[in-house]
Amino acid sequence: MNDWLWQSATELGRGIGEGAIDPVALTRTYLEAIDAHPFRDRIYSAVTHDRAMAEAEAAATRAKAGFRLSPMDGVPISWKDLFDSAGTATEAGSALLKGRVPDADAWVLRNATALGLVCLGKTHMSELAFSGLGLNPVTETSPCVNDHDAVSGGSSSGAATSVAFGLAACGIGSDTGGSVRVPSGWNDLVGLKTTAGRIPLKGVVPLAKAFDTIGPLCRSVPDAAMMLAMLEGGEPADLRGASLKGKRFAALQTAVLDNIRPEPLAAYTQALEKLQEAGATIEPLDIPEVIPAMQRATPLFAAEAYGEWREVIEAAPDLMFDRILERFRGGAALSASDYTSAWTGLNAARAQWARRVAGFDAVLSPTSPILPPNAKRLMEDQEYYVSENLLALQNTRVGNLMGLCAVTLPTGVPSCGITLYGLPMQEERLLRIAAAAEPALRGA
Repeated sequence: MNDWLWQSATELGRGIGEGAIDPVALTRTYLEAIDAHPFRDRIYSAVTHDRAMAEAEAAATRAKAGFRLSPMDGVPISWKDLFDSAGTATEAGSALLKGRVPDADAWVLRNATALGLVCLGKTHMSELAFSGLGLNPVTETSPCVNDHDAVSGGSSSGAATSVAFGLAACGIGSDTGGSVRVPSGWNDLVGLKTTAGRIPLKGVVPLAKAFDTIGPLCRSVPDAAMMLAMLEGGEPADLRGASLKGKRFAALQTAVLDNIRPEPLAAYTQALEKLQEAGATIEPLDIPEVIPAMQRATPLFAAEAYGEWREVIEAAPDLMFDRILERFRGGAALSASDYTSAWTGLNAARAQWARRVAGFDAVLSPTSPILPPNAKRLMEDQEYYVSENLLALQNTRVGNLMGLCAVTLPTGVPSCGITLYGLPMQEERLLRIAAAAEPALRGA
Protein backbone atom coordinates (compact mmCIF):
# COMPACT_ATOMS: atom_id res chain seq x y z
CA MET A 1 0.00 0.00 0.00
CA ASN A 2 2.93 2.35 0.52
CA ASP A 3 3.30 2.37 -3.27
CA TRP A 4 0.07 4.37 -3.33
CA LEU A 5 1.89 7.28 -1.67
CA TRP A 6 3.96 7.81 -4.81
CA GLN A 7 1.29 7.37 -7.44
CA SER A 8 -0.22 10.35 -9.20
CA ALA A 9 -3.68 11.54 -8.25
CA THR A 10 -5.09 10.43 -11.60
CA GLU A 11 -3.56 6.97 -11.17
CA LEU A 12 -5.14 6.68 -7.73
CA GLY A 13 -8.49 7.83 -9.06
CA ARG A 14 -8.28 5.27 -11.84
CA GLY A 15 -7.42 2.55 -9.33
CA ILE A 16 -10.46 3.41 -7.23
CA GLY A 17 -12.67 3.34 -10.32
CA GLU A 18 -11.32 -0.08 -11.31
CA GLY A 19 -11.92 -1.47 -7.82
CA ALA A 20 -8.19 -2.03 -7.20
CA ILE A 21 -7.93 0.66 -4.50
CA ASP A 22 -10.23 1.08 -1.51
CA PRO A 23 -10.59 4.81 -0.61
CA VAL A 24 -10.67 3.97 3.11
CA ALA A 25 -7.45 1.96 2.94
CA LEU A 26 -5.89 4.66 0.77
CA THR A 27 -6.77 7.47 3.16
CA ARG A 28 -5.66 5.45 6.17
CA THR A 29 -2.35 4.79 4.44
CA TYR A 30 -1.83 8.51 3.92
CA LEU A 31 -2.83 9.42 7.48
CA GLU A 32 -0.51 6.80 8.96
CA ALA A 33 2.33 8.02 6.73
CA ILE A 34 1.70 11.62 7.81
CA ASP A 35 1.60 10.79 11.50
CA ALA A 36 4.78 8.69 11.29
CA HIS A 37 6.77 11.17 9.23
CA PRO A 38 9.56 13.13 10.97
CA PHE A 39 8.53 16.30 9.10
CA ARG A 40 4.81 15.94 9.87
CA ASP A 41 4.57 19.10 11.94
CA ARG A 42 6.78 21.07 9.55
CA ILE A 43 4.51 20.26 6.62
CA TYR A 44 0.99 20.06 8.08
CA SER A 45 -0.45 22.76 10.33
CA ALA A 46 -3.46 20.50 10.98
CA VAL A 47 -4.30 16.92 10.03
CA THR A 48 -8.05 16.41 9.74
CA HIS A 49 -8.27 12.70 10.62
CA ASP A 50 -12.01 12.57 11.33
CA ARG A 51 -13.01 14.53 8.25
CA ALA A 52 -10.70 12.51 6.02
CA MET A 53 -11.95 9.14 7.21
CA ALA A 54 -15.60 10.17 6.98
CA GLU A 55 -15.09 11.42 3.43
CA ALA A 56 -13.16 8.27 2.50
CA GLU A 57 -15.89 6.01 3.87
CA ALA A 58 -18.50 7.88 1.84
CA ALA A 59 -16.29 7.58 -1.27
CA ALA A 60 -15.90 3.84 -0.70
CA THR A 61 -19.66 3.38 -0.45
CA ARG A 62 -20.17 5.28 -3.70
CA ALA A 63 -17.43 3.31 -5.46
CA LYS A 64 -18.98 -0.02 -4.47
CA ALA A 65 -22.39 1.16 -5.67
CA GLY A 66 -20.99 2.44 -8.97
CA PHE A 67 -21.98 6.04 -8.29
CA ARG A 68 -18.69 7.91 -8.05
CA LEU A 69 -18.98 11.69 -8.07
CA SER A 70 -15.94 12.25 -10.29
CA PRO A 71 -12.76 10.52 -11.49
CA MET A 72 -11.08 11.87 -8.34
CA ASP A 73 -13.73 10.62 -5.89
CA GLY A 74 -11.83 9.17 -2.92
CA VAL A 75 -8.40 10.70 -3.69
CA PRO A 76 -6.76 12.37 -0.62
CA ILE A 77 -5.21 15.83 -1.02
CA SER A 78 -3.91 18.67 1.16
CA TRP A 79 -4.93 22.32 1.39
CA LYS A 80 -2.75 25.37 2.06
CA ASP A 81 -3.63 27.04 5.35
CA LEU A 82 -5.32 30.01 3.73
CA PHE A 83 -8.33 28.09 2.43
CA ASP A 84 -11.19 28.30 4.90
CA SER A 85 -12.10 24.88 6.29
CA ALA A 86 -15.18 24.57 8.47
CA GLY A 87 -14.29 23.77 12.06
CA THR A 88 -10.53 23.71 11.45
CA ALA A 89 -8.21 26.64 12.11
CA THR A 90 -7.24 28.69 9.05
CA GLU A 91 -4.44 31.00 10.15
CA ALA A 92 -2.44 31.69 6.95
CA GLY A 93 0.84 31.04 8.71
CA SER A 94 0.46 34.04 11.01
CA ALA A 95 0.05 34.57 14.74
CA LEU A 96 -2.15 37.52 13.78
CA LEU A 97 -4.86 35.00 12.86
CA LYS A 98 -4.25 32.50 15.66
CA GLY A 99 -7.50 30.82 16.69
CA ARG A 100 -9.35 31.84 13.51
CA VAL A 101 -11.77 28.97 12.84
CA PRO A 102 -14.15 29.45 9.88
CA ASP A 103 -17.66 28.06 9.97
CA ALA A 104 -17.71 27.23 6.23
CA ASP A 105 -15.38 25.83 3.60
CA ALA A 106 -13.82 27.99 0.91
CA TRP A 107 -15.60 27.88 -2.47
CA VAL A 108 -12.92 25.67 -4.01
CA LEU A 109 -12.79 23.29 -1.05
CA ARG A 110 -16.56 22.98 -1.17
CA ASN A 111 -16.39 22.17 -4.90
CA ALA A 112 -13.66 19.60 -4.40
CA THR A 113 -15.53 17.95 -1.54
CA ALA A 114 -18.71 17.81 -3.61
CA LEU A 115 -16.74 15.87 -6.23
CA GLY A 116 -15.45 13.39 -3.67
CA LEU A 117 -11.91 14.57 -2.94
CA VAL A 118 -10.73 13.73 0.58
CA CYS A 119 -9.28 16.52 2.76
CA LEU A 120 -6.20 15.28 4.64
CA GLY A 121 -5.55 18.61 6.36
CA LYS A 122 -3.98 22.06 6.13
CA THR A 123 -0.37 22.80 5.17
CA HIS A 124 2.14 25.37 6.38
CA MET A 125 3.00 28.46 4.34
CA SER A 126 4.94 31.72 4.36
CA GLU A 127 3.33 34.22 6.73
CA LEU A 128 0.26 35.73 5.03
CA ALA A 129 1.67 34.34 1.75
CA PHE A 130 4.12 37.23 1.38
CA SER A 131 7.40 35.44 0.57
CA GLY A 132 8.72 33.13 -2.12
CA LEU A 133 11.04 31.29 0.25
CA GLY A 134 8.76 29.43 2.64
CA LEU A 135 10.78 30.48 5.69
CA ASN A 136 8.38 30.93 8.62
CA PRO A 137 9.79 31.13 12.16
CA VAL A 138 6.32 32.08 13.44
CA THR A 139 4.90 28.63 12.66
CA GLU A 140 7.10 26.11 10.83
CA THR A 141 9.44 26.01 7.85
CA SER A 142 8.89 23.07 5.50
CA PRO A 143 12.14 21.48 4.22
CA CYS A 144 12.98 21.03 0.55
CA VAL A 145 12.70 17.43 -0.59
CA ASN A 146 16.16 17.64 -2.21
CA ASP A 147 17.95 19.36 0.68
CA HIS A 148 16.41 19.13 4.14
CA ASP A 149 18.51 22.06 5.37
CA ALA A 150 17.06 24.32 2.68
CA VAL A 151 13.70 26.04 2.43
CA SER A 152 11.11 24.49 0.15
CA GLY A 153 9.91 27.65 -1.58
CA GLY A 154 6.85 29.69 -0.84
CA SER A 155 4.44 30.66 -0.10
CA SER A 156 2.80 27.24 -0.75
CA SER A 157 5.64 25.46 1.04
CA GLY A 158 3.67 22.76 2.84
CA ALA A 159 1.45 22.20 -0.19
CA ALA A 160 4.52 21.26 -2.23
CA THR A 161 6.25 19.18 0.42
CA SER A 162 3.09 17.27 1.31
CA VAL A 163 3.24 15.86 -2.22
CA ALA A 164 7.02 15.64 -2.59
CA PHE A 165 7.40 13.61 0.64
CA GLY A 166 4.50 11.30 -0.26
CA LEU A 167 2.04 12.73 2.26
CA ALA A 168 -0.71 13.83 -0.18
CA ALA A 169 -1.69 12.96 -3.74
CA CYS A 170 -1.88 16.67 -4.58
CA GLY A 171 -1.58 19.97 -2.72
CA ILE A 172 -3.79 22.97 -3.38
CA GLY A 173 -2.00 26.30 -3.09
CA SER A 174 -2.21 29.92 -4.13
CA ASP A 175 0.01 32.09 -6.33
CA THR A 176 0.30 35.88 -6.14
CA GLY A 177 3.89 36.30 -7.31
CA GLY A 178 5.08 32.72 -7.74
CA SER A 179 3.78 30.84 -4.71
CA VAL A 180 2.66 27.74 -6.61
CA ARG A 181 5.53 27.65 -9.09
CA VAL A 182 8.57 28.30 -6.87
CA PRO A 183 7.85 25.46 -4.41
CA SER A 184 6.78 23.19 -7.29
CA GLY A 185 10.02 23.92 -9.12
CA TRP A 186 12.21 23.42 -6.07
CA ASN A 187 10.49 20.14 -5.15
CA ASP A 188 10.35 18.64 -8.66
CA LEU A 189 6.59 18.92 -9.10
CA VAL A 190 4.16 20.23 -11.70
CA GLY A 191 2.57 23.50 -10.59
CA LEU A 192 -0.25 25.34 -12.35
CA LYS A 193 -0.75 29.08 -11.93
CA THR A 194 -4.21 29.99 -13.12
CA THR A 195 -5.24 33.35 -14.54
CA ALA A 196 -6.30 35.92 -11.95
CA GLY A 197 -10.09 35.99 -11.86
CA ARG A 198 -10.62 32.50 -13.26
CA ILE A 199 -11.23 30.69 -9.95
CA PRO A 200 -13.30 32.53 -7.32
CA LEU A 201 -11.41 33.47 -4.15
CA LYS A 202 -14.38 33.26 -1.79
CA GLY A 203 -13.18 31.88 1.53
CA VAL A 204 -9.47 32.39 0.73
CA VAL A 205 -7.37 34.57 3.05
CA PRO A 206 -6.16 37.32 0.67
CA LEU A 207 -2.79 38.87 0.03
CA ALA A 208 -3.32 41.10 -3.02
CA LYS A 209 -6.69 40.30 -4.57
CA ALA A 210 -5.87 41.69 -8.01
CA PHE A 211 -3.07 39.11 -8.32
CA ASP A 212 -4.17 36.23 -6.06
CA THR A 213 -4.78 32.96 -7.88
CA ILE A 214 -5.44 29.33 -6.91
CA GLY A 215 -3.70 26.29 -8.36
CA PRO A 216 -2.57 22.70 -7.78
CA LEU A 217 0.90 21.37 -6.99
CA CYS A 218 1.07 17.79 -8.19
CA ARG A 219 2.99 14.92 -9.75
CA SER A 220 1.95 15.23 -13.38
CA VAL A 221 0.29 17.41 -16.00
CA PRO A 222 -2.79 15.14 -16.13
CA ASP A 223 -3.10 15.69 -12.37
CA ALA A 224 -2.95 19.46 -12.87
CA ALA A 225 -5.63 19.33 -15.56
CA MET A 226 -7.88 17.12 -13.45
CA MET A 227 -7.43 19.22 -10.31
CA LEU A 228 -8.25 22.43 -12.15
CA ALA A 229 -11.54 20.81 -13.15
CA MET A 230 -12.20 19.65 -9.58
CA LEU A 231 -11.57 23.13 -8.17
CA GLU A 232 -13.93 24.72 -10.67
CA GLY A 233 -16.50 21.96 -10.84
CA GLY A 234 -15.93 21.65 -14.59
CA GLU A 235 -14.44 19.28 -17.15
CA PRO A 236 -10.70 18.59 -17.44
CA ALA A 237 -8.70 19.57 -20.51
CA ASP A 238 -8.50 16.89 -23.18
CA LEU A 239 -4.81 15.96 -23.26
CA ARG A 240 -5.10 13.07 -25.72
CA GLY A 241 -2.78 13.24 -28.72
CA ALA A 242 -0.80 16.20 -27.42
CA SER A 243 2.38 16.76 -29.42
CA LEU A 244 5.21 19.26 -29.67
CA LYS A 245 5.58 18.80 -33.41
CA GLY A 246 5.02 22.12 -35.13
CA LYS A 247 4.87 24.06 -31.85
CA ARG A 248 6.66 27.41 -31.79
CA PHE A 249 8.03 28.63 -28.46
CA ALA A 250 9.61 31.92 -27.44
CA ALA A 251 12.51 31.66 -24.99
CA LEU A 252 12.16 34.87 -23.00
CA GLN A 253 15.47 36.76 -22.72
CA THR A 254 14.34 39.80 -20.76
CA ALA A 255 14.95 39.74 -16.96
CA VAL A 256 14.54 35.98 -16.44
CA LEU A 257 18.21 35.15 -17.14
CA ASP A 258 19.52 37.92 -14.88
CA ASN A 259 21.65 36.67 -11.97
CA ILE A 260 20.85 33.06 -12.82
CA ARG A 261 23.01 30.48 -11.04
CA PRO A 262 24.93 27.82 -13.01
CA GLU A 263 22.74 24.82 -12.09
CA PRO A 264 19.37 26.34 -13.09
CA LEU A 265 20.91 27.75 -16.28
CA ALA A 266 22.39 24.38 -17.29
CA ALA A 267 19.09 22.61 -16.52
CA TYR A 268 17.13 25.18 -18.55
CA THR A 269 19.50 24.95 -21.51
CA GLN A 270 19.23 21.16 -21.48
CA ALA A 271 15.44 21.38 -21.22
CA LEU A 272 15.27 23.62 -24.31
CA GLU A 273 17.33 21.07 -26.22
CA LYS A 274 14.94 18.26 -25.21
CA LEU A 275 11.92 20.26 -26.34
CA GLN A 276 13.57 20.93 -29.69
CA GLU A 277 14.42 17.25 -30.11
CA ALA A 278 10.72 16.48 -29.54
CA GLY A 279 9.73 18.70 -32.47
CA ALA A 280 9.34 22.21 -31.07
CA THR A 281 10.88 25.31 -32.63
CA ILE A 282 12.35 27.71 -30.07
CA GLU A 283 13.31 31.31 -30.77
CA PRO A 284 14.81 33.86 -28.38
CA LEU A 285 12.52 36.80 -27.64
CA ASP A 286 13.12 40.11 -25.90
CA ILE A 287 10.10 41.86 -24.42
CA PRO A 288 11.48 45.16 -23.11
CA GLU A 289 8.17 46.11 -21.48
CA VAL A 290 8.86 43.45 -18.84
CA ILE A 291 11.50 45.64 -17.19
CA PRO A 292 9.27 48.62 -16.27
CA ALA A 293 6.55 46.14 -15.31
CA MET A 294 8.93 44.49 -12.83
CA GLN A 295 9.77 47.92 -11.43
CA ARG A 296 6.06 48.46 -10.75
CA ALA A 297 5.85 45.32 -8.61
CA THR A 298 6.34 47.14 -5.30
CA PRO A 299 3.68 49.84 -5.79
CA LEU A 300 1.29 47.15 -6.99
CA PHE A 301 1.88 44.16 -4.70
CA ALA A 302 3.01 45.92 -1.53
CA ALA A 303 0.46 48.73 -1.69
CA GLU A 304 -2.44 46.36 -2.14
CA ALA A 305 -1.18 43.92 0.49
CA TYR A 306 -0.64 46.65 3.08
CA GLY A 307 -4.01 48.19 2.27
CA GLU A 308 -5.61 44.78 2.85
CA TRP A 309 -3.82 44.09 6.15
CA ARG A 310 -2.86 47.47 7.64
CA GLU A 311 -5.33 47.55 10.53
CA VAL A 312 -4.66 43.96 11.57
CA ILE A 313 -0.88 44.32 11.26
CA GLU A 314 -0.56 47.63 13.08
CA ALA A 315 -2.74 46.39 15.94
CA ALA A 316 -0.09 43.75 16.81
CA PRO A 317 3.06 44.14 14.66
CA ASP A 318 5.25 42.34 17.21
CA LEU A 319 3.47 39.08 16.40
CA MET A 320 4.91 39.06 12.88
CA PHE A 321 8.17 37.79 11.41
CA ASP A 322 10.04 41.07 11.09
CA ARG A 323 11.04 40.55 7.48
CA ILE A 324 7.48 39.91 6.37
CA LEU A 325 6.34 42.93 8.40
CA GLU A 326 8.93 45.04 6.57
CA ARG A 327 7.63 43.85 3.18
CA PHE A 328 4.07 44.81 4.09
CA ARG A 329 5.10 48.21 5.40
CA GLY A 330 6.89 48.82 2.11
CA GLY A 331 3.46 49.66 0.74
CA ALA A 332 2.57 52.16 3.47
CA ALA A 333 3.95 55.32 1.87
CA LEU A 334 2.60 54.72 -1.63
CA SER A 335 -0.08 57.13 -2.76
CA ALA A 336 -3.26 56.40 -4.66
CA SER A 337 -1.79 58.22 -7.64
CA ASP A 338 1.31 55.99 -7.55
CA TYR A 339 -0.92 52.90 -7.49
CA THR A 340 -3.15 54.15 -10.31
CA SER A 341 -0.16 55.15 -12.41
CA ALA A 342 1.44 51.74 -11.88
CA TRP A 343 -1.71 49.98 -13.10
CA THR A 344 -1.93 52.23 -16.17
CA GLY A 345 1.64 51.33 -17.07
CA LEU A 346 1.11 47.65 -16.35
CA ASN A 347 -1.97 47.42 -18.55
CA ALA A 348 -0.01 48.97 -21.40
CA ALA A 349 2.79 46.44 -20.86
CA ARG A 350 0.27 43.59 -20.90
CA ALA A 351 -1.05 44.76 -24.26
CA GLN A 352 2.49 44.88 -25.65
CA TRP A 353 3.21 41.38 -24.32
CA ALA A 354 0.15 40.02 -26.11
CA ARG A 355 1.26 41.60 -29.38
CA ARG A 356 4.83 40.35 -29.14
CA VAL A 357 3.93 36.74 -28.32
CA ALA A 358 0.99 36.44 -30.73
CA GLY A 359 2.85 34.08 -33.09
CA PHE A 360 4.02 31.67 -30.37
CA ASP A 361 2.32 28.71 -28.70
CA ALA A 362 4.00 29.43 -25.34
CA VAL A 363 6.76 31.52 -23.76
CA LEU A 364 9.52 29.73 -21.83
CA SER A 365 11.73 30.69 -18.90
CA PRO A 366 13.58 29.07 -16.00
CA THR A 367 11.13 28.77 -13.10
CA SER A 368 13.67 30.18 -10.65
CA PRO A 369 17.18 31.54 -11.24
CA ILE A 370 18.39 30.08 -7.94
CA LEU A 371 18.39 26.82 -5.97
CA PRO A 372 16.64 26.56 -2.58
CA PRO A 373 18.64 28.61 -0.05
CA ASN A 374 19.81 27.33 3.32
CA ALA A 375 17.20 28.05 6.00
CA LYS A 376 19.69 28.75 8.79
CA ARG A 377 21.59 31.29 6.71
CA LEU A 378 18.35 33.01 5.72
CA MET A 379 17.51 33.49 9.40
CA GLU A 380 20.97 34.74 10.33
CA ASP A 381 21.68 37.03 7.37
CA GLN A 382 19.00 39.61 6.58
CA GLU A 383 20.68 40.88 3.41
CA TYR A 384 20.85 37.32 2.12
CA TYR A 385 17.18 36.81 2.94
CA VAL A 386 16.16 39.94 1.00
CA SER A 387 18.30 39.16 -2.04
CA GLU A 388 17.29 35.49 -2.22
CA ASN A 389 13.60 36.27 -1.80
CA LEU A 390 13.73 38.75 -4.69
CA LEU A 391 15.61 36.27 -6.86
CA ALA A 392 13.26 33.41 -5.97
CA LEU A 393 10.34 35.43 -7.36
CA GLN A 394 12.22 37.22 -10.14
CA ASN A 395 10.96 35.01 -12.95
CA THR A 396 7.62 33.85 -11.66
CA ARG A 397 6.26 37.33 -11.01
CA VAL A 398 6.47 37.98 -14.76
CA GLY A 399 3.43 35.74 -15.12
CA ASN A 400 1.48 37.54 -12.41
CA LEU A 401 2.34 41.00 -13.66
CA MET A 402 1.45 40.12 -17.25
CA GLY A 403 -1.81 38.48 -16.13
CA LEU A 404 -0.93 35.09 -17.65
CA CYS A 405 -1.54 31.46 -16.87
CA ALA A 406 1.60 29.37 -16.38
CA VAL A 407 2.79 25.88 -15.60
CA THR A 408 6.15 24.76 -14.22
CA LEU A 409 7.52 21.34 -15.12
CA PRO A 410 10.46 19.38 -13.70
CA THR A 411 13.51 19.36 -15.96
CA GLY A 412 14.99 16.18 -14.50
CA VAL A 413 17.59 18.22 -12.60
CA PRO A 414 16.73 18.46 -8.88
CA SER A 415 15.07 21.74 -7.86
CA CYS A 416 15.29 23.17 -11.39
CA GLY A 417 11.99 23.76 -13.19
CA ILE A 418 11.05 25.21 -16.55
CA THR A 419 7.99 27.44 -16.91
CA LEU A 420 5.62 27.65 -19.86
CA TYR A 421 3.51 30.81 -20.06
CA GLY A 422 0.17 30.93 -21.86
CA LEU A 423 -2.25 33.76 -22.58
CA PRO A 424 -4.91 34.71 -20.01
CA MET A 425 -7.70 32.15 -19.55
CA GLN A 426 -5.98 29.70 -21.90
CA GLU A 427 -5.18 27.07 -19.24
CA GLU A 428 -6.58 24.15 -21.24
CA ARG A 429 -4.48 25.01 -24.28
CA LEU A 430 -1.39 25.47 -22.12
CA LEU A 431 -1.99 22.15 -20.35
CA ARG A 432 -2.11 20.32 -23.69
CA ILE A 433 1.27 21.81 -24.59
CA ALA A 434 2.61 20.91 -21.14
CA ALA A 435 1.30 17.36 -21.52
CA ALA A 436 3.45 17.03 -24.64
CA ALA A 437 6.46 18.68 -23.03
CA GLU A 438 6.38 16.57 -19.87
CA PRO A 439 7.53 13.24 -21.41
CA ALA A 440 10.07 15.05 -23.58
CA LEU A 441 11.68 16.57 -20.48
CA ARG A 442 11.66 13.19 -18.73
CA GLY A 443 13.32 11.66 -21.76
CA ALA A 444 10.42 9.22 -22.12
